[in-house]
This record gives sequence, structure tokens and C-alpha cells, in this order.
Amino acid sequence: MIDTTSARSRLERQLAELEARQAHLASDLAEPLNPDSSERAIEVEDEASLEAQANLVANEIASTRRALDRIADGSYGECVRCGAEIGAGRLEARPEAALCIGCASRDA
Repeated sequence: MIDTTSARSRLERQLAELEARQAHLASDLAEPLNPDSSERAIEVEDEASLEAQANLVANEIASTRRALDRIADGSYGECVRCGAEIGAGRLEARPEAALCIGCASRDA
């Protein structure tokens, strides 16, 4: 039996950390670029990297929220693809996991 109370606590902490990281990235991205052309090229590269990081964080936030939704609707721990039980070790390592190891391996 999966301890959903513990999983919910971990996911809520994870969500708070991700949202803080997202806010920090948004703040960094909101800073105006330097008008000096030599600095501007470097800042454009940095901004592209920050945007990529922001996209990854947004995806992690979405996965975490979906996991919290699965806890709320009682389907947490079930593979969203095949319906099999997701192993406790997998959920311990990745509490936001939506796929059993078999389905996740097929996607890799």
C-alpha cells in the first residue's frame, strides 16, 4: 500500500521548490538586455539557456500537479498507460511518476 500522505507532502514540497525556481527564472528573464553589443550576444545565449530551464521547470511543475491530482482522485500509484501498479521504489525515487517501469522503459 502506498503512503499517499507522505507522497503528498513530498510532492507539495517539490512543487513549492519548483515554483520558487520558476519565479527566479522569470525574474532573470525579465531583466533587460545590455545595450552594449559585445555583452548582448552573451546575454542572448544566457537567455536561451534560461528559457530552456524555465520550460523544463514548467514541465516538472505540471507533472507534480498531475501527481497531486492522482492522489486526490485515488489513482496515484497506477500506471496511466496500462493501469498496472507503479512500484513503491519507483514512486520513492520519483513521486511524480505516472508510468510503471515497463511503460517508461518502452518510451526510452
